Amino acid sequence: MNGVTLLFKILKRLTKKEWTMIVISVFFIAAQVGLELEIPAYMTKITTALETTGTTAADILTPGSIMLLLSVLSMLAAIIVGFFAARVAASFAAELRGDVYDQVMDYSAEDISHFSVPSLLTRSTNDITQLQQFIAMGLQVIIKAPITAVWAIAKIANQNWQWTLATGIAVVVLIIMLTIILTLVQPRFKLVQSLTDRLNAITRENLNGLKVVRAYNAEEYQNQKFATANANLTNTNLFANRVLALMNPGMTLISNGLTLAIYAIGAILISAAAQAAKLTLFSNMIVFSTYAMQVITAFLLLSIIFILLPRVTVSVGRINEVLDVKPSIAYGSKTPEASKPAGTIEFKDVSFHFGDAKEDAVKHLSFTAQPGQTIALIGSTGSGKSTVLNLLDRQYDVSEGQVLIDGVDVKQYTEQDLNNKIGYAPQKAVLFSGTIRSNIDFGNSPEMQQPLSDLEITDALDTAAALDFVEQEPQQLDAKVAQHGDNFSGGQKQRLAIARAVARKPEILMFDDSFSALDYETDQKVRGKLSSKNKGTTKVIVAQRISAIMDADQIIVLDDTGNVAGIGTHQELLKKNNVYQEIAYSQLSKEELA
Repeated sequence: MNGVTLLFKILKRLTKKEWTMIVISVFFIAAQVGLELEIPAYMTKITTALETTGTTAADILTPGSIMLLLSVLSMLAAIIVGFFAARVAASFAAELRGDVYDQVMDYSAEDISHFSVPSLLTRSTNDITQLQQFIAMGLQVIIKAPITAVWAIAKIANQNWQWTLATGIAVVVLIIMLTIILTLVQPRFKLVQSLTDRLNAITRENLNGLKVVRAYNAEEYQNQKFATANANLTNTNLFANRVLALMNPGMTLISNGLTLAIYAIGAILISAAAQAAKLTLFSNMIVFSTYAMQVITAFLLLSIIFILLPRVTVSVGRINEVLDVKPSIAYGSKTPEASKPAGTIEFKDVSFHFGDAKEDAVKHLSFTAQPGQTIALIGSTGSGKSTVLNLLDRQYDVSEGQVLIDGVDVKQYTEQDLNNKIGYAPQKAVLFSGTIRSNIDFGNSPEMQQPLSDLEITDALDTAAALDFVEQEPQQLDAKVAQHGDNFSGGQKQRLAIARAVARKPEILMFDDSFSALDYETDQKVRGKLSSKNKGTTKVIVAQRISAIMDADQIIVLDDTGNVAGIGTHQELLKKNNVYQEIAYSQLSKEELA
């Protein structure tokens, strides 16, 4: 699908209100062009009056005043058009930005993997801004240019054929120049967007890993990576803009050449004409020259669009790529009634593989968790532990088998109902800028449900062993949280993330190695409080440390190929499971394990 087709595809999203403003704009643009094209007729009257004997001041002032009035009215029409064009562009960009955001929010983890995060950011901001600028300028230019060209040509259609031929030649040369320039710059602008993504990715990576860069004295290495990406982007932009820079002098040359051609032809015609026809021919030459310049101006206006078009078609293509991805996870419209007690989890012969991967990441996993039980997953890196959690909360759909919560297949749940059943604490704690209160009460609002009370928030913080450092903050629950929670330590961020999950009072709590940043004492304290205060809540824990899962009701051991190496309690697995024994004895002594 070419760029222009993609542009029309995305412009179909314009609302009825925006189309109404466009129609009004067309009316005022036509009025503006009509007013401008009437001015040369009055200029001819002034020229004729100056060449005629017995002319009075009124013969000049009257058409001059009309010319001035036409200019003022034309200016007012242009202001109105500019207002509507800016309104349409800004409104459409805001709606499109919202559509892109909503689309990305509906993506599953698999869908997001098709794009890099820097690329999605660029598409949501820079690419939509490109389109907004194009609409703001294009709405005026695309409509005005053809109206001006057709109207001006109609005005000079019955004039001398030599002048018409000169104008036609100028237009053909202009079209050839624009075609060559666009052919050269279009591929470069396509490359510019991908190079911008690359530069954003390097910058983001460098800023996120700044401490590591400094610790390893790798500033020069990172600077070189940035310099290379920056140079590639700069050189590509330079080539494209240098080619585009040829357009203005080319337009000037064509415009001045046409003017000289008209005057040269006019001079020959006037010298050959009879005395009586000389004045009329001179006036016609002035008028024709003015209208011919209007034709060239129309193409000059279109050249502005041609400057923007290569870049905007690339941007539109990238926006459409985001909007065209159909979310791979489709939720039910109504959640069926539960057939089993709240908090029941069942995996029935579940297998899963990523995309086109040949091997399954998880193979034939089956287990049942009763309400209030603790299920633990352990295994080597890459064994599929976190994938099991992603299947439970439907970040991915199973390739084979079934995942059920409360006796209902997770595919039948509405998105909100499924999410309300689960509290999730990730391995890398994610905090949002705001306050401790807003992070613990995350997702709750008066519009959705009753906000959590201070007592409920405090209780969740106590469960996560986070109350001690929160109470030390001068503003306590209203203490500020920086972006990414950078004003807290790793362990504090993890405890706040655990508190957020607990505060929801869900049926199921998922901990994806969420205790990794906690010291042994705090780890024990948190797990003890979870056991005593959340007895009815089913807990699914992914862990690397044996000490974090020894008390689990069921421990699922996964080997490095995603196969189930064993299921049982700590003592059962320690007696008969080789994979579990290897992990356990590598961390703790026999006395500690006993």
